[in-house]
Amino acid sequence: MRAIRVDNTGGPEVLKVVDVPIPTPGPTQLLVRTDAIGINYIDTYFRRGLYPRALPYVPGDEGSGLIDQVGSDVTGFATGDRVAWAAAPGSYAEYVLVDASSAIAVPDGIASDQAASALLQGMTAHYLIESTYPAQRGDTVLVHAGAGGVGLLLTQLAVAKGVNVITTVSTDAKAELSKRTGAAHVLRYDEDIAARVRDITDDQGVHAVYDGVGKDTFEASMASLRIRGTLALFGAASGPVPPLDPQRLNGAGSLFLTRPTLAHHIRDRAELEWRAGDVFEAMASGALTVQVGAQYALDEAAQAHIDLESRKTTGSIVLIP
Repeated sequence: MRAIRVDNTGGPEVLKVVDVPIPTPGPTQLLVRTDAIGINYIDTYFRRGLYPRALPYVPGDEGSGLIDQVGSDVTGFATGDRVAWAAAPGSYAEYVLVDASSAIAVPDGIASDQAASALLQGMTAHYLIESTYPAQRGDTVLVHAGAGGVGLLLTQLAVAKGVNVITTVSTDAKAELSKRTGAAHVLRYDEDIAARVRDITDDQGVHAVYDGVGKDTFEASMASLRIRGTLALFGAASGPVPPLDPQRLNGAGSLFLTRPTLAHHIRDRAELEWRAGDVFEAMASGALTVQVGAQYALDEAAQAHIDLESRKTTGSIVLIP
C-alpha cells in the first residue's frame, strides 16, 4: 500500500510517498481502507519536530473509510462498516489500523470527506464550547482563525447556543465565509483587535477567547477579555506563546488561562461517543456544516501542508488516497 512517511523532521518536503506492507489488525483493532484522511495543524507540529515523535513515522491521526478486517476480540463492528476516527496514528495511508475503542460509526448521509475531517476539529470545537468555557446564551466570545476548520465549527456551535461571536480572519474571502457561518463581527489581524473588541462590547470585553493561533494573537486575546474572562489557548499555529508570569492574570482582571487538548476531553468511550455523537447528529440534521475547503491526492500531502501553513486554505482539508 502507499503511505506518507517522515524520516527526518523539517519542512513539507520531508513528507515522502512510500510503499509499505498492509498491516494486520491485532485482536482489538480494525483494519480500515481509507476513503479520506483528515489534515490538521498538529500534523505540522510533529513534522517540524515542535512536538517530539519517534522517527520514522507515518503522519496523521484522523480519517474515514470502510472496515476491511475485524480483530478477533472486536464486537460491535463488521467488515464493510463505515467508520471515522480521530486517534489512529499513521492515518496518511491507504490502509490504517484503528483501535476499535477509537472508531465511530458514520451515519448515512455524511460524505466521506466530511466524516474524515469532522471528528478531531468537531470534537475540539465541542469541548471548547461545552467544557472549557461553557458559553451561555447572551455571552460574547472571540474566535481566532474564524474561517479555519475549528473556527467555522466553533462559530456554528456557539451561535446555535445563542452566543454572540466575534472572529478574526486574514482575507476578505475568509471574512465573508465567517459571516455566512454566523459571526456577528469579523475582524482582520492587522486591526487593533482588542480595541475593536472593547468598542463592540461597550468596553466590557468578551467572556471567552478561543485562540488556536498562539504567539501572534495572544496579547490581543488577553486584552480582549472582561474581568474573570477565560482564555482557551488550544493551538499555536503562529508559534508557541512565550513564558507568562501568572501575576499578569491578576492585573488583567483575575483571568482564567488554560491550554486544553482533545485527548483530555475524550478520556473514555462514553465521553468520545458523547462528543462524536453530538457532532455527527448536528451534521446529519443540517445544523452543523463541515466546510471541506480542498481535497488533495495522497501524494500531494506536501502541497497540502504548504497551503495550510501559508493560510491559503479555508475550512477543513483532506487527502484522498
